[in-house]
Amino acid sequence: MQPFVPEQLPPIGLDLVTLFPLAGKANRAIATLDGLFYGIPNPDVLLTPITSEEAVLSSKIEGTQAGLEDLLKFDAGALPSEASLQADVQEIQNYRAAMEHSRELLKEKPFCLNSLLKLHEILMDSVRGHNKARGRFRSIQNWIGSVGCTMEQASFVPPAPESLLDHLSRWEAYWHGDAPDPLIQLAIIHAQFEIIHPFIDGNGRLGRMVIPLFLYEKKILSHPCFYLSAYFESHRDEYLDHLRNISRSGDWTAWCAFFLEGVAQQASTNTKKARDIQDLYEHLKTRFLDLTHSQYAVPLLDYIFVHPIFRASDLSKLENMPTNPMVSTLLKQIKEGGLLHTVVEGAGRRSHIYALAELINLCEGKKVY
Repeated sequence: MQPFVPEQLPPIGLDLVTLFPLAGKANRAIATLDGLFYGIPNPDVLLTPITSEEAVLSSKIEGTQAGLEDLLKFDAGALPSEASLQADVQEIQNYRAAMEHSRELLKEKPFCLNSLLKLHEILMDSVRGHNKARGRFRSIQNWIGSVGCTMEQASFVPPAPESLLDHLSRWEAYWHGDAPDPLIQLAIIHAQFEIIHPFIDGNGRLGRMVIPLFLYEKKILSHPCFYLSAYFESHRDEYLDHLRNISRSGDWTAWCAFFLEGVAQQASTNTKKARDIQDLYEHLKTRFLDLTHSQYAVPLLDYIFVHPIFRASDLSKLENMPTNPMVSTLLKQIKEGGLLHTVVEGAGRRSHIYALAELINLCEGKKVY
């Protein structure tokens, strides 16, 4: 099998008459989601759980087994018992760190290929594939297929390395160019990235990461908090078939239709979850105040919302927090109110580790605590 030669962008023969109604539906769903962001007084606090959940889901597509609870426990210093889960959590942490860093990159300059290299460097730091040209575009031929297959047995062979920069430069130019509809443009950008497959490892995660980055840079979303990993995973066979059909028959229209439907569905799902999280925050704010009658109740809730599993000792390190005995009293009052679950009992110098049960249950979609 020979390396694939990607089509020029925008692709020829795209059926915009078919796609525009789907794009309209997707744009309305995205606008509803963004309107909710504007209505949230502290979006960085409330959207953190969604970002952590996406880091878990995107990594899970690549084969990791760790879940959101494992990630949050790791953040609090409770290491998974199995070494494989520790490695999984590191991959998830890297994904989350890369997403957070992307916002800083976009403050400095428009998205570019150097931004892509920097995100890849963070993504692959100290994890599987870290020694496979981390932070560099590939200089060797790669291919996609069953484990251990040869290039001749592959289901797809991306472009040859010597033509890689030409394809990436055109991809970058299309990112910053004008298009009839930005969501159709984004569908093409995501697919073309996966077709080019510019890295030896990490392409899937980066390909999914560019979706919220594009929406954020184009000011379609005020926060880069929109993810399609859940949709791609639940429609995995369709997703792969549509990508393959681009290279086999040039069927960009069917791919874009699939992508736009995914945007509409996932935006509606994300909107509901963001509203549920906002409602939970307001409910817990009232409960924290009722239980503690303290000026520190809301700052305490904000910290715990960002760190739903946390060490009690970490609270004393925060600015504008009271004395350690007072923090202990506040946590005791909140725990006795049934809002905190003890994950690890403190002993000696080892701190208590608590979980904000209702938030974790909401994010996981099931009763964990």
